[in-house]
Amino acid sequence: MSPRASSRTQLFLTAALLLGGCSKEASTPEEGQEAEARTLQKLRAEADRVKQGGTAATRPQPAQREPEESKLAGLAAGMGDNGPRKLRLPERNDTVHVDTVAMKVTGLEASHSVKGGSGKVGLGLTTEELFLRVELITQNVGGMPAPLTLDGAKVTDAKGQTYPLARDAQAVAGTKPLPTTWAPAQRTELVLLFEVPPDAVQDDGLALVVRGSGGDVRIPLR
Repeated sequence: MSPRASSRTQLFLTAALLLGGCSKEASTPEEGQEAEARTLQKLRAEADRVKQGGTAATRPQPAQREPEESKLAGLAAGMGDNGPRKLRLPERNDTVHVDTVAMKVTGLEASHSVKGGSGKVGLGLTTEELFLRVELITQNVGGMPAPLTLDGAKVTDAKGQTYPLARDAQAVAGTKPLPTTWAPAQRTELVLLFEVPPDAVQDDGLALVVRGSGGDVRIPLR
């Protein structure tokens, strides 16, 4: 191949890069000649720029979406997760009674990961949503044992969406098994874990719902 032919091939290859491999069909021979002249002018200018030490123009690469598996793995490794984030308690954080068991929210946290406590070192769970950790202080203020199960506890938002107890997270990161009966005057600190979407923790209508013998009892969280 002659040097002239090689130079022409390089020019047309550069044109393909500049124009993205697409050209608009000319409606008349005159318009086609004008378009070709403009293209050759751009090519010569680009070739001169490259000869003077410039970098050849390339098409920008489209942004690639991060695979969901990679994102989750990154969260599990602590990338992009600053750890548990404490949330403000409700302005009116009143004590609420479920039958004779008095309950008060003492802490709220949100995080992408939960880790096992004592005796569960090495265990952990990660979610693209958020684990909402609800800390409660409870006490049976009645004179008789109070049967109460928290397995059906749930969180609700202002839109009416409900989020049940995250049983796997509860088994891994719960501080202790949930009681089913409170003895008279028994005082117990509890941790409940729920998996919720990130926008739910900003919802002023967020509430914990516990079922007592008389029906559901709502405990405001936000």
